This record gives sequence, structure tokens and C-alpha cells, in this order.
Amino acid sequence: MSLKDFADTLPDYAKDLRLNVGSLLSDQTLGEERKLGLLLACAHGTGYKPIVAAAEAEAAGKIDETYANAARAAAAIMAMNNVYYRFVHLASNPVYQSLPAKLRMNVIGAPGIDKADFELFSLAVSAQNGCGMCIESHERVLTQNGVKTETIQNAVRIAAVIKAVATVHATL
Repeated sequence: MSLKDFADTLPDYAKDLRLNVGSLLSDQTLGEERKLGLLLACAHGTGYKPIVAAAEAEAAGKIDETYANAARAAAAIMAMNNVYYRFVHLASNPVYQSLPAKLRMNVIGAPGIDKADFELFSLAVSAQNGCGMCIESHERVLTQNGVKTETIQNAVRIAAVIKAVATVHATL
């Protein structure tokens, strides 16, 4: 089932979400590969299996497996990092900020795809997970590497819509 078909199963009270999925799928400002990578990363970032399956179906045969795996890896590593770094950021004890994380994060340094794309995937999933420290870090790297604010905004729009669709669908 495609993401459009998946979104079409949403109830009428979520009509805006259906429309937003259609808009995201037809948007060409990010380029097809980057857009599909973001959809895949954000779907995996929700942890909701039905939307993951729909995003996988949407991306199948349209992006290469290395790129798809990098999108999945961004969701996986952010699932861990967003919890850890949100804690470090929110804990009142400043000592946590000086302690080494002692978490393996090798994929961030060598994602197998363009670093900016991986950072964009990581930013989108971090936005879904609400980790301000990670959002700041990934946004800074992206802007330092010349990624336009509109591109960053589009990535977060995808994250917001995919998260909302997964949330509503999970209640059905």
C-alpha cells in the first residue's frame, strides 16, 4: 500500500492530514530521492509498523538500498540519541553535559550517503522526537553546509505530517 493509499484510510476528521500527504508526495522541491529518504526515515522514526510498511512500499524501487538503509539508520540512531541527549539537556544536574555518552554512533560519521542528506534525515526524526539539543545540532551542521532554510523546513513538515498520520491511524 502506498503512502497515499495509507493516508486515504484516515477518517474525515483527519482530512487535512490526507491532503498534506498528497501535497508532500507531489512536492518536487527536495528532489525525489531526498523526499523519499525523508519519508522513509520519518516513518521508521514513528515506530508505527503500518506507516513504515507504506513508506517502504512508496520508496521501493525508487531509491537505492544504500540510501534507504541510511534513512533507516538515521531513524535508528536518533531513537537512541534523542532520548539520551534530551535527558542531558533537560536534567538539572550540569555534570551530565560533561560526561562522555559512551554510545556507539559510527553511522553519523560514515552514513554511506551525502552527509547533508543524513543530517536532514536525523534532524527530521529529532523533530518528531522533540529533542531540542539534537535539533539545534543537526540544524547548525546543515546551515553550515549550505542547506537552505526552506529545505530544512520541508524536512520538518514531512516529519510533522508522517508523525500525525501515524498517531491518528494508531487510534483507529
